[in-house]
Amino acid sequence: MARDHPLVQCLTNSVVTTITANALLAAGAAPAMVDNPREAAEFARAASAVLANVGTLDDERARAMALATAAAHEAGTPWVLDPVAVGALGFRTSVARDLLQHRPVAVRGNASEVMGLEGSGAGGRGVDSTSGAEDALAAARALSERTGGVVAVSGEVDVLVHGERVVRVRGGSPLLTRTTGAGCSLGALLAACTAVTDDPLLAAVTAHAHVALAAERAAARSSGPGGFAIAWIDELDAVDASALRADLETSGRLA
Repeated sequence: MARDHPLVQCLTNSVVTTITANALLAAGAAPAMVDNPREAAEFARAASAVLANVGTLDDERARAMALATAAAHEAGTPWVLDPVAVGALGFRTSVARDLLQHRPVAVRGNASEVMGLEGSGAGGRGVDSTSGAEDALAAARALSERTGGVVAVSGEVDVLVHGERVVRVRGGSPLLTRTTGAGCSLGALLAACTAVTDDPLLAAVTAHAHVALAAERAAARSSGPGGFAIAWIDELDAVDASALRADLETSGRLA
């Protein structure tokens, strides 16, 4: 990915813009936080990939996401939906379900969010899932069939579904859940990966494995979540393609 420097348009939540931008830069992508309705569609046509994250949703941002994802679909720009807290709150659930008509190449969320988006669950406790990743397997399959893309369910073991294909990605660190923006950054990294491969499952595996390996390395040299957050960005930068390939070949990370 570092060789291609994909330009990722991030329509994301206001809590995580800095960490998301830094994660993309560390991985070799270029972030662009273009999220107003006057520019969103125009930029989506020029971007390498688009992220729509509904974490801090308001009317203007919802309109920008609708315009950007429609333009991305028309232009053939891959885009990723991160349905933060969908199922738990009505407005964002309605917005996220409407966005599905523009066929995201990937959906990434926790089990409660994926089940809430698909309509088989009531959602979790805000951004916290009340279900395990395996519980969302049927919902993920249904969403994948509907969109044609990959559905990535985060959990202790991540479950990635594309049609009949299912891959599980092990590893990472509990410290990922004790820092702001790790999951949202994963959505952005997934968007970047979709820009450099036509296989959405490969993109999802790459993004999830990259995040997990970087988190393990960061946790090994951190005493708590504050230091971990900084070390994780450093390790996202340090884990290059050869290191990731070696890890996937030897670690048993995939199942």
